[in-house]
Amino acid sequence: MATLEPSELKAVGPVPPLHAEGQSALGNESAAQDFFELSLDHVCVAGFDGYFKRLNPSWTRTLGWTAEELMSRPSADFVHPEDRELTLAGRARLQNGMQLGPLVNRYRCKDGSYRWFQWSSVADSDRALVYASARDISEQKQAEERLVEAAALQAQLERQLVFADRMASVGTLAAGVAHEINNPLSYVTGNIALILEELRRLGVDFPSERVTQLIQMALEAQVGAERIRKIVRGLTTFSRAEEERRTALDVRPLLELAVDMTHNEISQRARLVKDYGPIPLVDADEARLGQVFINLLVNAAQALPEGQRDAHEIKIVTSTAADGRAWIEVRDTGGGIPAAAIGRIFDPFFTTKPIGVGTGLGLSICHNIVAGLGGTLTVESAEGRGTAFRVALPASSANQVQVPAPRSAPPAAALRASVLVVDDEAAVGGLMRRVLQDHDVTVFTRARDALALLASGSQFDIILSDLMMPEMSGMEFFDELTERFPESAARTVFVSGGAFTPAARAFLDRVTNERVEKPIDPQRMRKLVQRFLQRSSFSAPGDAPEPA
Repeated sequence: MATLEPSELKAVGPVPPLHAEGQSALGNESAAQDFFELSLDHVCVAGFDGYFKRLNPSWTRTLGWTAEELMSRPSADFVHPEDRELTLAGRARLQNGMQLGPLVNRYRCKDGSYRWFQWSSVADSDRALVYASARDISEQKQAEERLVEAAALQAQLERQLVFADRMASVGTLAAGVAHEINNPLSYVTGNIALILEELRRLGVDFPSERVTQLIQMALEAQVGAERIRKIVRGLTTFSRAEEERRTALDVRPLLELAVDMTHNEISQRARLVKDYGPIPLVDADEARLGQVFINLLVNAAQALPEGQRDAHEIKIVTSTAADGRAWIEVRDTGGGIPAAAIGRIFDPFFTTKPIGVGTGLGLSICHNIVAGLGGTLTVESAEGRGTAFRVALPASSANQVQVPAPRSAPPAAALRASVLVVDDEAAVGGLMRRVLQDHDVTVFTRARDALALLASGSQFDIILSDLMMPEMSGMEFFDELTERFPESAARTVFVSGGAFTPAARAFLDRVTNERVEKPIDPQRMRKLVQRFLQRSSFSAPGDAPEPA
């Protein structure tokens, strides 16, 4: 291999003159040699044939190759495959007398890693040589990449914050919408129930095919209204945003609510199979645990293609583990999770779903919720064979409490009650009159009018009050009763379409009066009124309520 004389290095650039007077040409050549050898940049001379001819020690220090190893192969062999085309094009420009322009590429180290170089080069066509200096900018590049990654993460976090804010707004809106639906749904479902009662009585007295058809029509309407009620119940439950409130829960009704909420997502993709075995109660917040079940069901559905319902299955299994814990499993027959992703499946912002489908937060949040309940959320998956998510939760201590069987009271004759109904929906008041037609029912749409009647000396066996009303709410109405008519306050039952404000939720936490959720069940309402009549004495507002 040719060896270059020091004089040939002059093409790299002008050598600064030495300060000593009378410096000989040999001294200048020595200075150039020193510059070449001692430069921290990677100085080299290369031939038009693509081989290095001479290299300074920086190359060996940075890349780990010896000078002989670097000069024994075409220099392009050391360039990153993605950068070779750009590098060869720049070399061709130099050899044709053109400027190289800014060139940045990666050179392979002996350990297999790569370093980034920024090049300054000049060509000598007469000698067919290129004189070049490459500066190592790897740290700069890494810093730039970190900035890009940080900017991308910040953008992602901003999108997630916007999404979370939107979901919070949707949750607040959903709770309000649920309340607004429950009011008209009350008199829809209540009147359907009353129509069915009348039709069945009519069918006994005047049996006919037409009456049978009318009963069937009413039953179908009742089924549809019940579906709406379940959806609204799910909206009310899962849109709660208040602080966590744990109670002893049976997870199976909560699973059913989650199934109702995700029905549309599941029905297009899979058959739903339920295998509900014995399972203990668990201590949990209904909204948060329901969020876990909804997320697992949606994930299972989205792992399956649309339009192949008969080919796929989502199975929900409940059981009691050997250690007594509650065990809930959601399985799907989808494509499974890649082995490389399984270890990160619960990491925040990690998702295997396409952009716009998954946020990467759902499973992470579910994992945190379950862990916060003292349980575990695990996954088992194999590509091509589906996925199973398993929730294990400690059994509630309420499972060990033996509740004595209620004493059976001798059947009492139906009593006639005086009932005060306060509800801003006139149709709800009309429904209450029809449901309680065997009692004396007074209806007001304004709480202030009801207070005025009580102030005149009227007394009632039971007061049925809506919670969320304009002008004067049920909460304000109750506070007035407590101050002015405490005995009437003790006889008040709240009939509500949903407590969707923080103030309403705080109020229900504070008072212990019974409450009935809309839509109204006529039979339940009649039993409630009879039970109040049969009490030998009325409970004070601080007493624990009997179950409605």
